[in-house]
Amino acid sequence: MSPRPHTAGSRPARRGRRRALSSTPRGARLARLLAVDTRRSWGLPHERASHVVAELAANAATHGRLPGRSFRLTLYVVGATLRIEVTDTRGDRMPAPHVPDVAAESGRGLLLVDAPADRWGATEGRFPRKTVWAELGFSPPEPAPSRSGAVGD
Repeated sequence: MSPRPHTAGSRPARRGRRRALSSTPRGARLARLLAVDTRRSWGLPHERASHVVAELAANAATHGRLPGRSFRLTLYVVGATLRIEVTDTRGDRMPAPHVPDVAAESGRGLLLVDAPADRWGATEGRFPRKTVWAELGFSPPEPAPSRSGAVGD
């Protein structure tokens, strides 16, 4: 199913996919692969979003990890905006962007989310959860030309 164009007086198309994944490096990798596959099936560009999903999922698997708990990846489209949400069970650890030391080997994750995202943030969920989200605008695909009434149909 491809996104429907938003027209005056109509509601924007909305599609979504949600998946629970293990809070491990493998789960983070699967989140990125699932997101790429989903966006391809929706006919959406995926390069910028792949970087965002990879970083948010890696953060959930690293900083939001509790033994035996998974994280949740949610993707949905409203109009011409893709929203990526990653929910984990460490609501006590809200993300705090900072500029890392030049020599530091880590600490740049949220900068890697901020660069391609149009907007991002974090919200507290029902204890003990939090959701880190990012929104990316895109140009909706052009509708397929109508062939009805064309010569040769």
